[in-house]
Amino acid sequence: MEEPSAQMATAEPLVVNNSSVVGGLRLHEFSSRIFRNQRLLRVWVPPGYDLPENAGQRYPVFYLNDGQNLFEQSTSFTGVDWQVDETADRLIRAREIPPVIFVGIDNARTERLKEYLPYRSLNPVILRPQGIRYPQFLIDEVMPFISQHYRTAKGPENTLLGGSSLGGLISLYVVIAAPGVFGRVLLESPSLWVGNRQALRDSRAFRRWPEKVFLAIGTNEVGRDDKDRQTVENVRELERILRRGGLDDHRLRVEVAPGGTHSEAAWAARFPGALKFLMGVA
Repeated sequence: MEEPSAQMATAEPLVVNNSSVVGGLRLHEFSSRIFRNQRLLRVWVPPGYDLPENAGQRYPVFYLNDGQNLFEQSTSFTGVDWQVDETADRLIRAREIPPVIFVGIDNARTERLKEYLPYRSLNPVILRPQGIRYPQFLIDEVMPFISQHYRTAKGPENTLLGGSSLGGLISLYVVIAAPGVFGRVLLESPSLWVGNRQALRDSRAFRRWPEKVFLAIGTNEVGRDDKDRQTVENVRELERILRRGGLDDHRLRVEVAPGGTHSEAAWAARFPGALKFLMGVA
């Protein structure tokens, strides 16, 4: 039997009726030809999306990796979520950011490492990484499905991407592999050490950076002084590369959080500031 295409994913979503979720969260079962597997897309629509007077409005879209960890404690890997729904609802209602659709792309669970690693790795041991396919998965499967079923605004200025840890690494890889698609990018605690820091080497030769980048790391992500220092230095090196690439303070914000850990709680705490920087109303 032929694998379902992205367009054969369930168009009718399951609407989440959960008191812990603020606003409209809709779940779509989604099949990928590229990865030959299934996952959920978690789509959060902004306040007023379904009102008749907004029927002609189109919205920016923020695609975020590790969708399980974004909206609900019950589905998060650690039992702590990013509180994307609460944060976005509050900032939109306060008119600090424009209304935006958030798409949480679930990771593939046991295949997460392979999908988020674009390079061969000995730690963790992934000799047949699949991350090289992730840009195509996003651009040819996920984005067309969302555009078909939601009122999305076009162009890189209205298309955002982000993630944390390996989800941050693959976000950086996508930006380099598919320049000009994503105009604003969130890189939280990106795993720049993977593949002997290959992402940093790839970044040095790249020039078409997004309009805005939010890059952040904590000083206690690993729990060993030497590794923590190297983790911060990797981010500082990426910052230097981005600065040489022309990103000034208007386009780049870098945060090194004293005592910050490698955790959903840390990423949730920085998310409001990241959103306001990436999408804030001038």
